[in-house]
Amino acid sequence: MAVHLFGIRHHGPGCARSLVKALHELQPDCILIEGPPEADALLPLVSADGMQTPVAILVYAPAMPQHAVYYPFAEFSPEWQAILYGQQHNVETRFMDLPQAYRLAEEMSLDAEPVAETKTLDSTLQEANASSDEAVKAIPLRADPLLWLAQAAGFSDSETWWDHLVEQRQDSLDLFAAIEEIMVVARNELSAESESSEKLSLREAQREAYMRQTIRQAMKQGHERIAVVCGAWHVPALRNMPSAKSDTDILKNLNKAKVAATWTPWTYGRLCAASGYGAGVQAPGWYHHCWNTPEKAALYWLTDAMRLLRKNDLDASSAHLIEVLRLADSLASLRDRSRAGLDELLESLQSVLFGNSQTPMRLIENQLLISDRLGSIPAETPTLPLVADVRALQKRLRLQPKIEHIDLELDLRQVTHLEKSGFLHRLNLLGIYWGKTLRVQGKSGSFHEHWRLSWQAEFELRLIEANVWGATLESACDAKLRHQAQHCKQLPELSKLVEEMLLADIKTAVPMLMESMQKLSASTNDAGILLEALPALANILRYGNTRGTDLNMVADVFAGLVQRACIALPLAAHGINSDAAQTLLSQINLADQALQLLQQEEFKNEWLAALQLASSPHNHALIAGRAVRLLIDHEAWNLEQCARALSLACSNPINPLASAEWLEGFLQGSGLLLIMNDQLWQILQDWVASLSEEIFTELLPLLRRGFCHFEVAERRQLGQKVATGKVLLQNKQDHQFVIHEQRAALVLPILSKILAPVNELQTAQSAEKNANLKPAQDKSLTDTL
Repeated sequence: MAVHLFGIRHHGPGCARSLVKALHELQPDCILIEGPPEADALLPLVSADGMQTPVAILVYAPAMPQHAVYYPFAEFSPEWQAILYGQQHNVETRFMDLPQAYRLAEEMSLDAEPVAETKTLDSTLQEANASSDEAVKAIPLRADPLLWLAQAAGFSDSETWWDHLVEQRQDSLDLFAAIEEIMVVARNELSAESESSEKLSLREAQREAYMRQTIRQAMKQGHERIAVVCGAWHVPALRNMPSAKSDTDILKNLNKAKVAATWTPWTYGRLCAASGYGAGVQAPGWYHHCWNTPEKAALYWLTDAMRLLRKNDLDASSAHLIEVLRLADSLASLRDRSRAGLDELLESLQSVLFGNSQTPMRLIENQLLISDRLGSIPAETPTLPLVADVRALQKRLRLQPKIEHIDLELDLRQVTHLEKSGFLHRLNLLGIYWGKTLRVQGKSGSFHEHWRLSWQAEFELRLIEANVWGATLESACDAKLRHQAQHCKQLPELSKLVEEMLLADIKTAVPMLMESMQKLSASTNDAGILLEALPALANILRYGNTRGTDLNMVADVFAGLVQRACIALPLAAHGINSDAAQTLLSQINLADQALQLLQQEEFKNEWLAALQLASSPHNHALIAGRAVRLLIDHEAWNLEQCARALSLACSNPINPLASAEWLEGFLQGSGLLLIMNDQLWQILQDWVASLSEEIFTELLPLLRRGFCHFEVAERRQLGQKVATGKVLLQNKQDHQFVIHEQRAALVLPILSKILAPVNELQTAQSAEKNANLKPAQDKSLTDTL
């Protein structure tokens, strides 16, 4: 009976290759792997059809799904290759780490923040890359136990050192013996420099105690050749086993929670150390080549780099590739390394192709070092009802989850496209933003939607969290809408929720949300809040019919809001300060746009009556000026009424600031009114001329704020009017048009058919057909015209 310890680095292709060779040599009858025991039942799915790395084991608490942990795997992960070997050779394989039932129970008892961890396989190497020698020296041994060894070997960081020492080698058993020796030295050194209370955290002690108990259990079961695959840091603790009683004492009094486990697709981007994953690697895309083409990894990776550069219209030829390879090999020789690694390749690319430019290197780092891809899992993977429903809808609607951006154009007049739109809006409602709507010029009809899709790995966890709302996507959205409606305290928030409801086509929630809006609006007297709630409902009434939703209840609520807002507006504009007036001004503008969108006479009349009252000089000047401008834009006032209001606003010698604020509201949006009307222009000019230099300097920022939003052409014309007293229009030269009668005569028959009445046209066509004659041409083209 023998126990063989294989200390590996998570997601290391060299360790994975050496481990596969070692397992074939050893031919174990039991494989124990660092990982969650709750996922033992999922291991047979590794060899099932449809399983494609990268993937992750997701362990979560069904009662509180926000408490969850991921165990990611890539094809080049040693643990994945160990599982695959066990399934292919019918070897008993199971996980041996401390169960997540204990670890999640502690989080739940402490009511931890509802954020899922993205790291659970505690890193063998706790990578701490430094950008300078000072930063490296500042990192303590406990933060990165291998940093001192890397520095002694002439490397600036442990990541590069481990890559050249281990990942590019193809040894088997000898490699793991060397790794164990390194780890024994590192742990002894750490124990020597640390205080006794800091030698090993309680959680680490519990984990290693549980691993030792699992090994003892496998030995009791009679296994002769036990292969233990774990992080290299744990090997010394598993080699020298204490008594079973001491491990039992360490594991006493641990609380346990009910957990579940499943497979979920993962991405290379989430395996990257830059994503925050503690056991992440620097370049998953590079390791992918190191695993699949170990002897020619540099050549294949550089070929991909050249293709990427040419795809982005950058110079990259075969000669460049050869030169980069030669330079990388030379650098590796100078550094006494067996072969060129990633550092040598990047430095050679920079030198040969890019010089001082960093932009192409950032492109390569994003596209090739990570080489992001999304894995897949078998259909028979155990999952929750909501997740299964979403996957079934994805399959039926032919919306395959992909990590890259995909543009999707939908015509809502087509049934299938309408279903896709509702599906994506429902996911957004649950906080799963797989798709985002984009605005596209020239395609702004109510029946057209343009989406950009990009699936992220964390959406799987969000689906599990959303399962508490319902077993199907529609029922989950309905339940969440009702819950949110009950907790909405402001009308704008509730109106946006109603808009989301109708976009997602959740008809069952309409009565309840409309009732909530009626109650909330009845208790709301704030004109600004009432006005702010109108745009979302106006969009629903204007465009909602495309989805076939009954909007009668929405129309009733909207009518009530308009009525209450119009009653409250004049009172809200009186006795407020400048900040409140600015807020109310933006709300008035939004409400005006919403009412113009609907183009209903009843609402327009109520709105104009409210603006008439809001234009009173007793109200805040900013609101009064804006009300006058809207009245003239809606043709409710004529220019004479507008001129009287402007004259009255500008004849306030006691408070010139109020005049400036009135002008700011009046001029907001467009200056054509001043350009085209000399009477208004003269009133404004006389008022500005009457200001003293001190008051003019004080009011200048307000006046500039009123004019700064005008178009460039409007500002230029206003400047011309100030300088010359009139607008200088572009001179147009009079041209003597010479009519070429012979050419124009060819157009006349067609023109006469277009302009002629139907009966005459039919008669002419019949006559032409019977006579088989060409249309006669007039002798005088000028007379005909």
